[in-house]
Amino acid sequence: MTIGVGVAQQQQALNALSDMTTDVSPITLEEYQQRVAKAQRLMREHEINAVYLNAGTNLEYFTGLSWYPSERLVGAILYPEGAPVLIAPAFEQGSLTQAMVLPLESVWWDEHESPTDVMLEKLKQRFGCELRLAVDESTAFSFVAKIQNAHPDVTLVDAAGITAPCRMHKSAAELALIQTAMDMTLAVHRATASILHEGISASEVRAFIHAAHQKVGATGSFFCIVLFGEATAYPHGVNYEQYLQKDDWVLIDTGCKLHGYHSDITRTYPFGTASDAQKEFWNYERRLQQAAFDAAKIGQTCAAVDDAVRTELAHLSLKDNYQLPGVPHRTGHGIGMDLHEWPYLVGGDQTVLAPGMCFSNEPMVINPDQFGVRLEDHFYMTDEGPVWFTEPSTSIDNPFNL
Repeated sequence: MTIGVGVAQQQQALNALSDMTTDVSPITLEEYQQRVAKAQRLMREHEINAVYLNAGTNLEYFTGLSWYPSERLVGAILYPEGAPVLIAPAFEQGSLTQAMVLPLESVWWDEHESPTDVMLEKLKQRFGCELRLAVDESTAFSFVAKIQNAHPDVTLVDAAGITAPCRMHKSAAELALIQTAMDMTLAVHRATASILHEGISASEVRAFIHAAHQKVGATGSFFCIVLFGEATAYPHGVNYEQYLQKDDWVLIDTGCKLHGYHSDITRTYPFGTASDAQKEFWNYERRLQQAAFDAAKIGQTCAAVDDAVRTELAHLSLKDNYQLPGVPHRTGHGIGMDLHEWPYLVGGDQTVLAPGMCFSNEPMVINPDQFGVRLEDHFYMTDEGPVWFTEPSTSIDNPFNL
């Protein structure tokens, strides 16, 4: 049996876990202020009059205000100078005010008013009719369409040119939060492997993973994929219940959030004895993962990292053009306050690698209709090169480096 697999009862494994968040600090007010200041510098460089931040990740990143997007417009306006301005329903004033971290000026709209008109009126009072407005990329099209129809004189641009350069370079505080979240999920992975037994269902494993994430200090799993046998050949799972059988292939991909920042780790290993083909492809996956890590150098592009994986695939006599058998998807994604965010380790992404960028490294190799292997660890870029958040598996027999 694989080291660390099937060696404990569920309650025993849960009891061995403890809260890992006691010494963790959230993002400070000073850092939120620095984020706004950086965005404002970029706005001045790009001659942007205002940036609209929709409720969701961008609003929280720049202001600390966590609010859900809905049909009622809640967002903030960044100006090239001065304090951000909250645009929100008047009846939510109490809830929103108490949730603020960064002090915000406020413009409240009533239920019978058009919030886009209220917002544009305020912007035109400040800038006149020749307004260049950058819109948060997560904003619903209906919002954009209302501006286009009612205010055709306003020039709309994608705010990703402002938000992405800020968010893709993580600070020391952000890296610390991601590191702790990754440590939490790796502990959960180890505990999960320990409770596997013949006949256990995938849904029971998912429930354990959720409880284990709670035990280490998260609110639970942010997401969870549990696959057995042939189902591992499908990167994001199947829609039917699965039951673990002797010598099954196991793939578990899960993560949590800590003060808004994500973890995301995948391990693949045998429950029992691996076939020769499974051993071969597991070793392929580890080679591909290492090839990507080795190619991640300051000044190189994100595409170059994915290219290194494609080159290694050709050396392994696998298909190197996103076809099967091979790696059908990108090598990795950025991670931070969104599980997947810019930039991406994929062909065509010419973003230059720079300190503070964080990536998944998961060039999943698939033997079609039989099984897949995904080993997913993350790294962040420093002046000296990439650094792992979690160490990759050492071998198929010891996936958790025990």
